[in-house]
This record gives sequence, C-alpha cells and structure tokens, in this order.
Amino acid sequence: MTGLTLGKYAPFHKGHQYLIEKALAEVDKLFVLIYDAESTTAVPLSVRARWIRTLYPQVYVIECWAAPEGYSNERAFEIQQEEYILKMLNGQKIDKFYSSEFYGAHVSLALGAEDCRVDEARQAVPISATMIREDPYKYRGYISDIVYADLITKVVLLGAPSTGKSTLAEALAAHYDTVWNPEYGREYWTTHQVNRLISFEGFDIIAQEHIRCEDEAVQRANRYLFVDTNAITTYMFSMDGYGKTSKLLTELAYENSRRYDLVFVCEDDIPYDDTWDRSGDQKRHIFHRQIKADLAEHRIPYISLYGSIEERIREVDSVLKHFVKYKNFFDL
Repeated sequence: MTGLTLGKYAPFHKGHQYLIEKALAEVDKLFVLIYDAESTTAVPLSVRARWIRTLYPQVYVIECWAAPEGYSNERAFEIQQEEYILKMLNGQKIDKFYSSEFYGAHVSLALGAEDCRVDEARQAVPISATMIREDPYKYRGYISDIVYADLITKVVLLGAPSTGKSTLAEALAAHYDTVWNPEYGREYWTTHQVNRLISFEGFDIIAQEHIRCEDEAVQRANRYLFVDTNAITTYMFSMDGYGKTSKLLTELAYENSRRYDLVFVCEDDIPYDDTWDRSGDQKRHIFHRQIKADLAEHRIPYISLYGSIEERIREVDSVLKHFVKYKNFFDL
C-alpha cells in the first residue's frame, strides 16, 4: 500500500506531523511532495525538505522546484496541478492520497487513489502555517525543535576580552524580549584555571559545552538568539596558550562559521576593565586584531560595533530591522 501527501510546509508543524503519522500507520510506503514557495516564505525548499527527512527518515521526500503556485478550484488550474504531480511521481502508483484541503478530491481522482482527509476542520491540531509565520514564538508548542531552531535568527558577538560582549548580549536580549547565551569559557576557566591557564583538553570541553548550551537556548528564543562568543574565540585562546589546537576544536571553529546568521564584532574602543582574570590592555588590542584576521581568513562577513552600549544597540537594531533570515542581504 502506497500513500502520498504534499504541501509547502512553510513551516512544517504538528498538524503536518499528525497527517504524516496517520498516513504512515496505514501505508507501507509514503511519498511527500514538497513545493518551492518563494512568495510565501524565505525558508529555502531544501531546508524545509530536510525537516521532514530528519523527523521521518522512512518517508520518500520529493523536492518540487517548478510546481504551479497557488490554490484554485478552477478546472484549468486543477489539471495543471494534476499533470505536475503525475510527472513528479514518474509512474509511481498511489493507493491513498492524504490531505486536509479541498484539493484532495480532484488530486485523488487524478491519481486513481482513495481520498483520505485528515483533520480537515483543524480540531485535532488547531494550527496553520500562516499563524506560525506571523508569530513562531506564540505558537512554539506546535513546532518541533529542529524546525524552531531554523526559524530563529542567531546573532553572535565577537571581540577580545573587555570589549563589552556580555553586557551587550544581555542588553540586546532584554531589548528584544528574548534570551542570550553567555560565554561558557569564562565559567570553565574560573573553575579550572591553574596559574591562569587551563589544560589543553579543556578547550575542547569549552567549545562543546558552549554549543550544547546554545542549542538549548535557541529553543527558548523569541525571533533572535544573541550569543556571547563562539568556538572561533576558543580556538584562538588555545593557540595563544599552547600554540596549537586539537583536531576537534579546529573542526568546531570552522563549523561555527556557518552556525550564525549575523556576526558583530565589539570593537576595543571602550575603556579596558583591568580585572585579575585578564591579560592587560595591550594583549586585548592584539587579540582583537587576531580575531578580525581570523574572520577575514575564513571569509566570514561581520559588522563592527563602536561606542557606548546605547550606540551599539542602535546599530544592531538598524541591521535587524532590514535583515531577513535566508535572504541575500544585498537584495534587501
């Protein structure tokens, strides 16, 4: 027994999961056609397809990059849709067509399949993709963790010690009514340092735990997650202390270049806070230059932040007002 369902899944939510799980309980093989939807969402088709493949690896996902857009009960449009679906199935026989929409009637007829409507009245799962697009945080309970993480804009703040990263991250979180992820390295260093140095292996622990905390924090975020420091900085501290890094830390630092939507660098133009756990203002300036050089080496674009905390918040705010996740920034 073979089933089929289709949609834009923009985003994929618990209502879609309810339908897929209902179908999987009744068929041996389930195909999902997922449509491109540039006019509906900025989330790429490939990302939305990955959600389904990750949550339901037994499902056969077919990416539809040239599907007719929109909905209509005009027969000419129905025929266009039917022909496209049959083309994408490439001769695959379908026994049951699953949907929660009016088009279930004509599509199932064209397929020669049973018309299986699932929760058409949205009573079992009272949600729609439109509602979630308008406010993902409000409807957090209707979205799986992997989907929600991809809807949050992740902003990382980099810079040498005493450049205001922690203060700014916390202030931005308050400004946007969201959460921030503190630098785990500071906590680890305070507990484990001996003569101001931690073990070589400690840098791996810092990087991994920081990422774990970050992945947990993103599930509580509201539109934005502000991150204080990342594995790139941990990598540089390892180089500074031991002249080398582990293979794992090198890989994590490289992967970090793709973890964030925006990178801000807190410039070293503010007064140095000379606490016992820091190495001096001159070292701060050197380390700051090294961070920017590393970003340049890895072709990671960033925006510099200068001045007071208020000035920095205003600069971040001006960027975020125009930023759309997954969109080319230069097209905005």
